[in-house]
Amino acid sequence: MDFADLTYIMKQLIQLCSISSPAGNTQKIMDYLSRELDELGISYNSTHKGALIATISGKERSIHRHIVAHVDTLGAMVKEIKPNGRLKLTKIGGYNWNSLEGALCYLETGAGNRYSGTILNTHASVHVYEDHAKQERNDDTMEVRIDEKVKNQDDVAALGIAVGDFVSFDPRLRVTDSGFINSRHLDDKASAAVLLGVLKYLRENNLPLPYTTNIMFSNNEEIGYGGNAGITPETKEYLVVDMGAVGEGQATDEFCVSICAKDSSGPYHFGLRQKLVQLAQEHKIYYKVDVYPHYGSDASSALRAGFDIVHGLIGPGIDASHGHERTHKEALANTAGLLLHYLLAQ
Repeated sequence: MDFADLTYIMKQLIQLCSISSPAGNTQKIMDYLSRELDELGISYNSTHKGALIATISGKERSIHRHIVAHVDTLGAMVKEIKPNGRLKLTKIGGYNWNSLEGALCYLETGAGNRYSGTILNTHASVHVYEDHAKQERNDDTMEVRIDEKVKNQDDVAALGIAVGDFVSFDPRLRVTDSGFINSRHLDDKASAAVLLGVLKYLRENNLPLPYTTNIMFSNNEEIGYGGNAGITPETKEYLVVDMGAVGEGQATDEFCVSICAKDSSGPYHFGLRQKLVQLAQEHKIYYKVDVYPHYGSDASSALRAGFDIVHGLIGPGIDASHGHERTHKEALANTAGLLLHYLLAQ
């Protein structure tokens, strides 16, 4: 894919990261994706759970491919309004509280009002609390400090804030001149941006696909059931585009497209994995095959739901997953290249 396409992918990534979409509260980002698909002239439908599925007819219509990236993110929900006007939270998705200490956040009320705040531990001041460093960071010791003049529960209630309101995390996105992309929620908005870029490329170049292809933007992956519905009976291959995990002991880095061999749900389909490796080698795409020990995907949930599919997973290498993540433009380009060649291949 040429630089113009990468420019479009970056534009989409920046826009997607700017839209709060914790799992369970994703309507705004789905509305944005609907407008983008309309702009690209690609037909789509919405599932009852709110996911979007764009369809491109192929030469062979009796066999379908299903491609998935998710746009829901980690987040939280108000569990309790504390007597001092701070908010106790309950997690949405799997992460550690220490990765959010000091994070800026946004709270959205049922009426749609939005307030900013900061996630802190209850003994945040080193000048006051002797156990600041030693205090465990858990559900009971982390809270939101709202950027409003509140001193008690009544002050908070007067703002319209209530138990059950959603809390999203400021992505703090930064793109460097050296090509690095720093942001929360690159898992999996980076992949969603890649999908939009590939769709644009296919449309503008009028490239025919060998098989009818359904491209899903799922909205419940972080809570385990995003991609387990809306799969057509004709679907044979199911390819997830999600982050590749970078860290000690991993083959994946921040520049490659990572091809998953196995995650916590078990091995991915060996034949499809070999096809992806062959395509990467044939088209000189920088890739790594890797195992993700603490990981699950939309494909995992589809298999648990009982679908008879061949499943695979690729995605840009992302460092510090479920924290303040980082990848590189080269990883997006390599992922887009492999996805494009896969869609065009028999």
